[in-house]
Amino acid sequence: MERLFLTLSGVNGFLAVALGAFGAHGLRDKLGSLADGPRRLEVWETASRYQMAHALALGLTAYLCTRTGAQAASLSGYFFQAGIVLFSGSLYVLALTGIRALGAITPLGGLCFLAGWVAVIVAARSVSGAG
Repeated sequence: MERLFLTLSGVNGFLAVALGAFGAHGLRDKLGSLADGPRRLEVWETASRYQMAHALALGLTAYLCTRTGAQAASLSGYFFQAGIVLFSGSLYVLALTGIRALGAITPLGGLCFLAGWVAVIVAARSVSGAG
């Protein structure tokens, strides 16, 4: 499991940087002329920021998998990856298309992020020496 989550950590970190740069440079010109362009750029930046934070969280998940072997550690990784896809993914698409209905998916990704962090707490309790 740790190899999977380290790989996902690297892939998502890479994508967060690449998509963040694209938003700052490529999208600024395209969206800047739209009435809701500044808001859509903010949405893009939020997606990139949360993707990067949770790319790093996937690295933490890999560490917890090697350290504890707890099922909660693996669950946290799956929740974080699902959160990236649902939360950041829906925001990226929303920023590109302006389709506001996609915003209904975003909270599901947020719930996945929260569940991932709860699973980290549970897994951390399995670390030897944890009191």
